Amino acid sequence: MAEILLKKPSRRPSASANSSLGNLVTYFWNLISAIGFLQTSLIKRNMDNNLLQPFLKNNKALFLAYDHGIELGHEALTGQSIDPEYILDLAVKGGYTGIILQKGIAEKYYYGAGYQRKTPLILKINGKTNVSQNKDPYPSLNCSVEYAKRLGAQAVGYTIYLGGSYEPMMISEFGQIQEKAHQLNMAVIAWVYLRGPSIEEENNPQLTMYASRVGLELGADMIKIKYPGSEESLRKAVQAAGKTKVLLAGGPKSDEEKFLETMETVMRAGASGVAVGRNVFQNQDPFLMTEKIKKIIFSG
Repeated sequence: MAEILLKKPSRRPSASANSSLGNLVTYFWNLISAIGFLQTSLIKRNMDNNLLQPFLKNNKALFLAYDHGIELGHEALTGQSIDPEYILDLAVKGGYTGIILQKGIAEKYYYGAGYQRKTPLILKINGKTNVSQNKDPYPSLNCSVEYAKRLGAQAVGYTIYLGGSYEPMMISEFGQIQEKAHQLNMAVIAWVYLRGPSIEEENNPQLTMYASRVGLELGADMIKIKYPGSEESLRKAVQAAGKTKVLLAGGPKSDEEKFLETMETVMRAGASGVAVGRNVFQNQDPFLMTEKIKKIIFSG
């Protein structure tokens, strides 16, 4: 019996098919190159700290912090400071270069209001309460970077506690937040504090230097740290932070003269400014206190 071999006829691609394939390859190659260029440009922009420009005046910063309600409770909000409208008005009239809010206040008082055009927002996207008095706290994430952007924030803030059992989780979470924020052209500010079972002194000078370095190496555009007790110690912390800008945490209400002297020390040490709350809005004259702080930060 004769064998019949069925063979699929071979077809060579036509010239037009080759041309279409070549055009498609060229298109995707150009697209990949363009994406790579944009990513490189974003990284370069971030490295130059341009994302912080909306928050700087003469390369210095003065933030009005108002995230105390969740962290410390209503008792920290004395007098008129219980009213968010009063604080936002203080931020605008006082000439603060940024205001720090949690999500709820940003939704109800900042977004869509006149404040949005006058004072740039740092949205604090994690936090904890002080009810349990936990010695090993974890400030959980309560807002996404994308939602912060929709609320008009130009930066996000995130707390990292070094020395606690949740430290690895916070570092991992911050890494993802930093990348997402930079993709959305937002600055990232890290509250890097010493707190947890391993910490005996929250103002330890050596560990404060360590905290500053952690902020730099995690990619923060700016870090907020506590005063380590002396000008020399703070200067070393600023040096450890490299190109990451350093802000002093204003802390609890203290004697006015002592606080202003500390601010002078902070600026001599090379810090970029302060994020202050209670030392202003718990003062008998918040607007006058604001002017005194501004004179030290911007006229020095």
